[in-house]
Amino acid sequence: MTEELRTVDAALLSHLQTWQGRAETLHDTITSAPVSGLSATLDREDPAPVPGTALPPLWHWLYFLPQVRQSGLGPDGHPARGGFLPPVPLPRRMWAGGRLRWEEHNPLLVGDAVQRTSRIESITHKAGRTGDLVFVLVKHEISNAKGLALTEEHDIVYRAAPQPGDPVPAPIAAETGAPWCRSITPDDVLLFRYSALTFNGHRIHYDRRYVTEVEGYPGLIVHGPLIATLLIDLLRRQCPSARVKSFHFKAVRPTFDLHPFGLNGAPSADGKSVRLWSNDHEGWLTLQGTAELF
Repeated sequence: MTEELRTVDAALLSHLQTWQGRAETLHDTITSAPVSGLSATLDREDPAPVPGTALPPLWHWLYFLPQVRQSGLGPDGHPARGGFLPPVPLPRRMWAGGRLRWEEHNPLLVGDAVQRTSRIESITHKAGRTGDLVFVLVKHEISNAKGLALTEEHDIVYRAAPQPGDPVPAPIAAETGAPWCRSITPDDVLLFRYSALTFNGHRIHYDRRYVTEVEGYPGLIVHGPLIATLLIDLLRRQCPSARVKSFHFKAVRPTFDLHPFGLNGAPSADGKSVRLWSNDHEGWLTLQGTAELF
């Protein structure tokens, strides 16, 4: 790894920040096939979706997918740097978390023609113990014929590749004894199906040789959005009639396909919110969030 890919100086940061304020609008239709596909992938017994079926929370990630030509992909399987997102010259790109809010009286429905307006809100830099970190905050607003349906803030972090001797962040022990618990075995078929449904070419989720030899991870990485979706799915399994008003979540530690991992939930005493978190096979916290209910 060359030094310039581990160091972000003032001139580079200033250049990257010229992307702040950039916006794009995409159009799509909430079709039924992806809904059926994710339902099967999550091992649910849902009725076949028909026009008017409400889209479950976080399933909007099945739409507005980046359909970059094969020649436009980078070595990691992501679209090459530049374009809408800034060309951050750090090799590791990760979904760090997000905040979402749904409009109570305007749910997204199967059959809706929808549009998503995205804007780069901020680009910030932090010098970490293992190299530089660049954070990109993107705000999405999704609308249908009735107007705004969903607002999402998406946190993306770019970081340097690992080097021998880099310090390892101390893990955080996950809370135990949750009222709701479920174990998930993240085999490579599950990861492949979710990558296919979201048209995600990032090789860390399916190319074992790449993820271990190039990015230095011990195994395939379970998608952060998949874990978030599974946590909301845990809520839906426990409270089928609940309607999610907002959800904010943060990725804490990578989850690999080498072992089962746990999903946990704890509703508040007043029933208006649910704390949700996941843990790896050693009991370390991997993703945490809170859902507010209508």
